Amino acid sequence: MKNVFASPTACFSLLIASLFLNSAPAAGFLHTQGENIVDEHGQKILLRGVGLGNWMLPEGYMWRFGEQGDRPRKIEKIVTDLIGPDNAAKFWKKYRAQYITQADIQRIAQLGFNSVRPAMNARLFLSEGENPVYQDEGFELLDNLVKWCKQSGIYVIIDMHAAPGGQTGQNIDDSINDEPRLFMNPINQDRLVALWVKIAARYKDEPTVAAYDLLNEPLPERTGAEAKYKDALEPLYKRITQAIRAVDKKHMITVEGANWANDWSEFTKPFDDNLVYQFHYYCWDNPTHLNGINQYLDARKRLGAPAWAGETGEKDDAIYWGTTDYFEANNIGWSFWPWKKMEARNAPYSFKPPENWNVIRAYSRNAGAAKPSPEIAQKAFNELLQNIQLTNCIFFPDVVNALFHRVPGKVEAENYGHEGLTHSYFVKQPALKSKYYRTSEPVLVELVEPGQAIRLNVGEWATYSVNSLQARSYALTVRAQMDSVLAVFQVSVNGNSQEVVTDSQGWAEFKLKPVNLVAGANQVKLSVKNGSVGFDWMEFQ
Repeated sequence: MKNVFASPTACFSLLIASLFLNSAPAAGFLHTQGENIVDEHGQKILLRGVGLGNWMLPEGYMWRFGEQGDRPRKIEKIVTDLIGPDNAAKFWKKYRAQYITQADIQRIAQLGFNSVRPAMNARLFLSEGENPVYQDEGFELLDNLVKWCKQSGIYVIIDMHAAPGGQTGQNIDDSINDEPRLFMNPINQDRLVALWVKIAARYKDEPTVAAYDLLNEPLPERTGAEAKYKDALEPLYKRITQAIRAVDKKHMITVEGANWANDWSEFTKPFDDNLVYQFHYYCWDNPTHLNGINQYLDARKRLGAPAWAGETGEKDDAIYWGTTDYFEANNIGWSFWPWKKMEARNAPYSFKPPENWNVIRAYSRNAGAAKPSPEIAQKAFNELLQNIQLTNCIFFPDVVNALFHRVPGKVEAENYGHEGLTHSYFVKQPALKSKYYRTSEPVLVELVEPGQAIRLNVGEWATYSVNSLQARSYALTVRAQMDSVLAVFQVSVNGNSQEVVTDSQGWAEFKLKPVNLVAGANQVKLSVKNGSVGFDWMEFQ
């Protein structure tokens, strides 16, 4: 796919800045103010970020590996088995130096994101074993990241994705034998506290660092870890925070609930006056369901502190648009996961698998599979080092556009606004609830191939907010279905309306006259003047 933004201009940068004014970092440290995150001037900042996964903590699914390579230490073992320890050490040094570079950070800022959340493995910063020592490489990587983000004007949320010993007992935290040893051995907790103090002392005067994310997705319920160790989670958070505050009183601290960040039942009141509560949000149901967040909104009000969606993604454009629109309508920032990964089109960037990667994948999926020769493996890993560089990756602008509710692209009809009856929609039977997608609301959503659509009857309407980077004319196509002999629907863009009259009863694509969008937010309204109409999507090109 052509990289349509490969040669950005100053005009493009100005348009980004004007469109997302409250996303642009201001001077000084961020801090909490009631339910908001604000800068030192009191201006509210909505963190719209991207997670830097697979960099300092490689994940097997982003390599298309199997169970034998599902976490960093297993991936490292495969590389060492195939090309030997010396070549493996050289490979990893180059991999971490090339997976995320200044070019990535500049691109992230250019696209409109205002923050990054690097997923860190404690092993890169502190060795394991009886006598651990601090490792230079991890700190150097983090120093470079902070420097690049400072130059690009975006924030860093430092994420302890894999704590000493592991906080989940799963592959995502590089655990040994699938045990949450952080909670099983106090020594690991001592090491975590000491590591956070070292990090905080290093960045205590750096406002580019927005927050310290103390533990990623601790204690899943399904393994029994939550039931066994949940009572220890908030006390550990308090201990880490107290230790950090001895050296750094300025930075926000963000804490995640148990069970993949989402069980906040242990949080009764803030134990620090600069605390952000974090949840993670993925919609993997089939058919797709926009999961409610009322539990976090209620907890935010009770706690009197900000809520933040530290991870969301891993699905498709329709849910990306709906998800971030839902968050922002409720004053919640977000961080998309991840920035790039192998052979996938549901992230901003993807990189190609090397030649002969299939045999390496097979080795990772079956311990008894044939072992690739060192020559084949070395060539594949060398090619991987080239493929992961941003200039060699494939860009998917539709993913980014969906996250920022931006066109060109498709606006799925089920992603109408979140301001409620008579503001974002009007239906004649508001007591009814949709069976699909937004099941707490009365706009009826139907299943269509390959997704979902809404159904509106005469006199009913739905509205959408659509962003454009510049004032320009767009071709507009609407996919709709009429259920009456003569149906009439209207599309209004910033108050300028067009009507479609048809006696066709099947799904069809209706090409309307070009519409003019302003730079920034545009209001679009679908309304039915006669009959009953199903709306699948609108496409602006």
